[in-house]
Amino acid sequence: MALRLDPVPGGRRQSYRVALRMARRDISRHKGRSLLIILLIMLPVGGMTGAATLIQSTQETAAEQVRYELGSTQARFRPIPAPNSQMVQEPLNDTSFGGGWQADPGYVPVDPRDVIPPGYGVLTEAPVAVTGESGEAEVRLIGKAVDALNPAFAGKYTLLQGRAPAAPQEVLVSPGLLKRLGLQLGEGMTTSAGTFTAVGTLRDATLSDNNAILFLKPGQAEAGTGERETLYYLVGDAPVTWQQILELNKQGVSVLSRSVLLDPPPVRDAAAPRGWEDWALYLTLGLVGALALLEVGLLAGAAFAVGAKRQVRELALLAASGAEAPTVRAVVTAGGLWLGAAGVLSGAALGLAGGAGVVLWTRLQGSVRFPGFHPDIQVTVVAMSMGLGACALAALVPARQVARQAALGALKSGRAPSVPGKGPARVGTALLVLAVLLLAAGGWLGLVGDDLDVLTERVPVVAGLLIGGTVLLVVALVLLTGGFVSLLTGHTGRLSLPLRLAARDSARNRTRTVPAVAAVLAAATLASAVMVLAASQFEDAKRTHYWSAHQFQATLPLTLDGVPVAAGPSVQGGNSPGAANPDPAFHDPDAVAEVVRQSLEAVEWTQPLYSVVTRWCDLQATEDGGWVAGGDPAGCLQYGLAVPAGHECPATPKGRIADASDWRCRGSMFPAGISGQLPQLIVGGADELRAVLGREPGQEALDVLENGGMAVSNPVYVQDGHTTLESTDMRKPKPTTGQRFEGYEVVTSTRLRAAVEVPVAPVPYYGVISPESAARLGLTVEPAALLVQLRGIPTDAEGDKVSAALARFYGVPGMTLYVERGADTDNSALLWLLVGLSALITLSAAGITTGLALADARTDHMTLAAVGAAPRLRKSLAGAQALMTAGLGTLLGLAAGVVPASLIVSATRMFAGPTIPWLQLLALLVAVPLTGSALAWIFTRARLPMSRRGVEA
Repeated sequence: MALRLDPVPGGRRQSYRVALRMARRDISRHKGRSLLIILLIMLPVGGMTGAATLIQSTQETAAEQVRYELGSTQARFRPIPAPNSQMVQEPLNDTSFGGGWQADPGYVPVDPRDVIPPGYGVLTEAPVAVTGESGEAEVRLIGKAVDALNPAFAGKYTLLQGRAPAAPQEVLVSPGLLKRLGLQLGEGMTTSAGTFTAVGTLRDATLSDNNAILFLKPGQAEAGTGERETLYYLVGDAPVTWQQILELNKQGVSVLSRSVLLDPPPVRDAAAPRGWEDWALYLTLGLVGALALLEVGLLAGAAFAVGAKRQVRELALLAASGAEAPTVRAVVTAGGLWLGAAGVLSGAALGLAGGAGVVLWTRLQGSVRFPGFHPDIQVTVVAMSMGLGACALAALVPARQVARQAALGALKSGRAPSVPGKGPARVGTALLVLAVLLLAAGGWLGLVGDDLDVLTERVPVVAGLLIGGTVLLVVALVLLTGGFVSLLTGHTGRLSLPLRLAARDSARNRTRTVPAVAAVLAAATLASAVMVLAASQFEDAKRTHYWSAHQFQATLPLTLDGVPVAAGPSVQGGNSPGAANPDPAFHDPDAVAEVVRQSLEAVEWTQPLYSVVTRWCDLQATEDGGWVAGGDPAGCLQYGLAVPAGHECPATPKGRIADASDWRCRGSMFPAGISGQLPQLIVGGADELRAVLGREPGQEALDVLENGGMAVSNPVYVQDGHTTLESTDMRKPKPTTGQRFEGYEVVTSTRLRAAVEVPVAPVPYYGVISPESAARLGLTVEPAALLVQLRGIPTDAEGDKVSAALARFYGVPGMTLYVERGADTDNSALLWLLVGLSALITLSAAGITTGLALADARTDHMTLAAVGAAPRLRKSLAGAQALMTAGLGTLLGLAAGVVPASLIVSATRMFAGPTIPWLQLLALLVAVPLTGSALAWIFTRARLPMSRRGVEA
């Protein structure tokens, strides 16, 4: 009978079953190593799933918007603050409008109450201007006149504790009001709307519980309600359609409709690409996730490599019994699939459960940050696929190495060092070139061109190129690690004995050295990339912080305008047309300063500031769409500095800032014309200039002031040593370009000598001129504000005390002292915390790989002990091996993380520019290797356990 060598039908499938069974048994025999790999896969998958879930949970669904905004009502009517009948609202937002703002003198908006269709019940909600007493202070509260417990508002308002009001003096309050006023349920409180007893706490689904909200019933505080701001909720069965809403918009009424929210009409921008902020966020998550999974794959690869070496004899016996190389390879690969599947499933479950827990806890605390729990299925599936792929690939490399070993060689008791080939170096060089090309292409697409609108459309392509280039860069450095180790070994001749032994052992046993260095490299890449992204974000937050004054400064008005007397319909932005302001009331600066000093001990100094008079005047619409002043036309002038030609902040056709780091787009009064608590044009001398600069002024600026010039806060307004002071007529706006407001027509223009004096912080003011210059220019000057410098932020008790004193002095209920806190001062501490976390992650990678390498090198340590090496030498060798592994991996990882992260920030215009935290990166580079070496020295046992040579081989 002839010997048949044809493959048995179904034999390959049977061999895979054997491989799966053997892999499962190996996993059950080595529970510690298997659990480590599962945890390594589970944590990044869970982190990505949880982060994507939380991001998705911040997006409100249509059903949630209906429940939180409307309850069970059909629609909400509100007035549109529009000057004409051309304004059209967004379908899903009744406070967002589009259309021209040209004034129409014949346009008269209707009262929403008069256009409510028949057949509906009506519920109202009106704001109430109200303050409450907290000790001696009058605290401003959010007041609402609404029948909040009406069944139609179920879902919008929720009773948390207590009961419904049963008497005219009983009210509902938010938990934040009880905390702010220091009350308990059942206690009375005195407010500007009357004296009430809080009998229950209520949650408004659109506001956080931390807000101090007083819920009154309609009629409890009629004097304080705003009739023009009343909202009307329609209770009934008939829906309000989009066509009805468009007709109501023409009459000056906007509508939020249940039917439109649940089934919105098609809009022009429905197919608009994902927003810039969304792409930046997902790009960051994609980069971090890819690097995290790459780190995990390399760590798992190190674990699989050690496990495969322990399986050499078993797999060799399998090969000797006739198993083919694919079957031997499949045993190790099957272990990766088993462990990867367990890791990704548990990671996805952990991420979803963690996200659900965070959302639930946040909502129970009364926060509106998360409208609901919304899992991101697509990102979860991608994260699971990436995790499973990383684990499978991590098992594939040692599986191929084991399968290539000859059966006879595997059965030998000795183990010869592996001879490195040139293949990894060649592949690594090719991948390095490809990575550089991808990074260069991504950087070029993101950096070349000035039209940010076009660059926004490229972000997905740029993101793919940069993330792919980063991953390939790490892989290339991993493949070239063997060459780096050999290069390093050749220069260790003059080092101490433990370092020489560690270097030679690393070069001789690359199969254990390369995975260890590679895992640390990936961890350091992830850590350094995150640090660069975080530092850039912190710096950008500091740059974009709005400074009302310098840190710990407050401004108090010295001039208070009277309450405008309404004579016509209101228009958004400014006083109502036809509204006249009575003569202002002036306050003595010394008297205001004395009030503050007597009620607050933290005052360092005070400085009164005088300014050129700028107030709104009595504006009335004309038939041609313009405006006329009913009073003194001089009152319609406002003053500012002109931006010279060539100094304009570059912007795209859609109004985006082309380059946020451009000097023409930064500094005081940016964007041009922004106002704050400080007067915009200050009249004074050295004392006033010193107060607003936050430092001593230069002599040049003082000389310019004395000679009739101006000390200007921003070089944008200065050209050839001069600046131009303009007065503009608020009755005559310039023609608009798209949706961009272009300012008002210039009435007068005066060229002045100027010296640039940039303040410590970009506080909003144009500059300082002397009283003599103001008189020469014919400018009216009056006291504007008192600038108060404090030593720190007042406590709540101190704030209540000074607020009460100011309210009594000014005669204005709810008067408060707002103190500028400054840019987020916690960012530096957060960055150092991030350094600590990054060091912990990198140390964890170094510890895991060093432990695995030491376990694999136990035979070598036994050999050292057999030839008489002292325990101290073996401990020093372990520390030197950890130092070399962690040092080389951290150094390569920093280079692989900083460069791509900087390119990503620059190419995607995510922030103004990349910020590299050199000090923190240096700390990471020094701390990780030294700490890892010390821990390896400490935890390496001086005595080795007895073991048979055959088992250890």
